[in-house]
Formats: sequence, structure tokens, C-alpha cells
Amino acid sequence: MRYLHTMLRVRDLDAALNFYCNQLGLKEVRRYDDQKGKYTNVFLAGPDDEPLVAESTKNGGRQAPTVELTYNWNSEDYGEARYFGHLAYECDDIYALCEKLMKAGVTINRPPRDGRMAFVRSPDKQSVELLQKGDALPSKEPWASMPNTGNW
Repeated sequence: MRYLHTMLRVRDLDAALNFYCNQLGLKEVRRYDDQKGKYTNVFLAGPDDEPLVAESTKNGGRQAPTVELTYNWNSEDYGEARYFGHLAYECDDIYALCEKLMKAGVTINRPPRDGRMAFVRSPDKQSVELLQKGDALPSKEPWASMPNTGNW
């Protein structure tokens, strides 16, 4: 398993970028605008991690550890607890890991129906995103038909 990113929701993307980049010194390394979902994701890395970011584009797209700022275009009050989004980890076999977690009583909020992504909850209700390393695995049961539960 490899750490990928931490997601933080932001109310004002310009103010957040001013803080994280101009004041804290992080660098914007990737940006994604989703017209359909009406959000922007901006990924930031520390200056000393820039070689990792550059290398990550050479070795099959594996991401360097980053902070993901998520700006939802429609304003929404998340309350104090919802501005922290999730931790993200890459895993070798998302189905095996989710099965192990489920057997241990861990809540699978978003099952890996697509063989690529799942969300689980920590005991303190923090979201943890699991991403399949490399290509998505072929869809299979019980995951393919398992419904979402709760929030992530």
C-alpha cells in the first residue's frame, strides 16, 4: 500500500491557493475541472517533493504524495467536520483489501464496483479512499451489485 493524497474541501479556491502556495510554499502540480460534477480539484506538493512529482509522470502515472484541494462550484456549508475530505491509498488488490476490511467489521461506504475505487470509514468516521494500483480489476460480485452506504 502507498499513500497518495489527503483531500480538503475549500470554500474559496483563490484564497486557499494563496494560503497553501503563496504563504505556505506548496506548488500546484495538477488541476482537474469537472464540468459535469461542477468541481475543481487542485493537487499541491511541497517544493522538496517536486522531483517525485516529475518522476511520477514517467513511471506509469503513479502519483506523488499531494494535498488535494476540492472546490465545489455550488456553494455548500459542510460544517466544521466536513472540510476534511479523505486520505487516499493505492493498493495491490482492491477486492482482497475490501474483503479483509469487511470481515473485520469496517464499513464499506462506496464498494469497489468498478474494480478501481472504494471508500471505507475509520473508527472515528474519517473517509479513506482506496485506489487500485494500475488498471482497474474486472468487475465482480459481491462488489458489482453492492449499494453505497452513508457518506464519504
